[in-house]
Order: sequence, then structure tokens, then C-alpha cells
Amino acid sequence: MHIVIMGCGRVGSALAQTLEQQGHTVAVIDQDPTAFRRLGSGFGGRRVTGVGFDQDTLREAGIEEAGAFAAVSSGDNSNIIAARVAREMFGIENVAARIYDPRRAEVYQRLGIPTVATVRWTADQMLRRLLPSGAEPLWRDPTGGVQLAEVHASAGWVGHKISRLQDETGVRVAFLTRLGEAILPSSQTVLQEGDLVHVMMRTDEVDKVEASFAKGPEEEAGH
Repeated sequence: MHIVIMGCGRVGSALAQTLEQQGHTVAVIDQDPTAFRRLGSGFGGRRVTGVGFDQDTLREAGIEEAGAFAAVSSGDNSNIIAARVAREMFGIENVAARIYDPRRAEVYQRLGIPTVATVRWTADQMLRRLLPSGAEPLWRDPTGGVQLAEVHASAGWVGHKISRLQDETGVRVAFLTRLGEAILPSSQTVLQEGDLVHVMMRTDEVDKVEASFAKGPEEEAGH
């Protein structure tokens, strides 16, 4: 996959290097050409000097063939504008924006832009939003038979109750992360866009659970 990153600070450069090591092609945008020094001489991706929400700059970075976009500059407003341009003008589905003010998170989430507040930032969190797939184990019991994991749920599950998700996939939902906060759902809780789903499941059923989460709910009779 080709991934465009706006911002070549500590976060952006670390993200770019990690993604390239995973076999992706990467382009990094920054207004300051000296910032690219953080990438090191071994970085093989594109270095684009410019403003990350400028459409011509984004095109130079290969946004039109990109599968994901990360806005991790030092400015909240620039990050959210760039993320919206990537989503709305170029149709990029996997978009994530870093923000410094967590009070703005809810506003941005309502715009359909997953955000990672700086105080909670980890490379893993950003990567999970850019490359959503599979299950990320968080804990295993001593026997290894049961595990707690974050599993990526396809957009098909949005609007459906936790009870249906559990019935069709065979998991128990331990908690959700919504707008940066952990919540304990009931069986009647409805999944919303941007929810991160953390489940308890049997380790030997991980592949089956991943497939069910990726597929979406079964078609109901009469539909």
C-alpha cells in the first residue's frame, strides 16, 4: 500500500520508517525541508516540501494512489483540514489525525476522522487506524486458550447491537473505545463509526472471528 504522511517530526518520521519496514511505500510532506533529516539516509520514500492540505502537494506525494493518510504535523487545525481533504477530495478511507487538544476529539470524530490525542499516542494506535485488519492481542490467560484482543470490525457492523455481534461471531465484547474513552457496553449498545472493539475469545478461533468481523453481519431473512 502507498501511504502519505503529513508532518516529519518525531511521530511522522517514526511512522514513515515503520511503514516502510513493513513493505509499504511512503511519502512524507513537510513545510520545512530540513525536517526530512529525521528520516535518515536509508529512507527510500518520497520527501515532498509543501503544505499538507494543498491538493497539488498531496498529488505530488501520490495521494491519488494512496490507501491511507496520516496527519501528524504540530498543528491541530492543519491536521484536521488535511485529513478532511484526503477523505473528501481524494476518497481516502483510512485517514487518521493527531491532535493536541483532546477536547476537540469528539468534534473531529463526528466529521468521520479518527483521531489520536497526543497524550494517548502510540505508534501502534496510529498504525491500527491506517492499516485496520485482523486482531491485535492485548492479553492471554496463562494456558494460552483465551485472549483479549482488539479486532477490526468492518463498516457493515456499524448500527448493529453488541448482542448481534456477539451472537454471530462467538465472542464476548469486553469494552469499546469510543472518542478516546473506554466504555463498558450492554447487549443493547449500538456500534458507532470509529469504535474500537475489544473482545474475549478462544485463541484457536482467532481466524474465524477475524473473518466474521471483516465480513459484517449475516443477511437477515427477507433481505
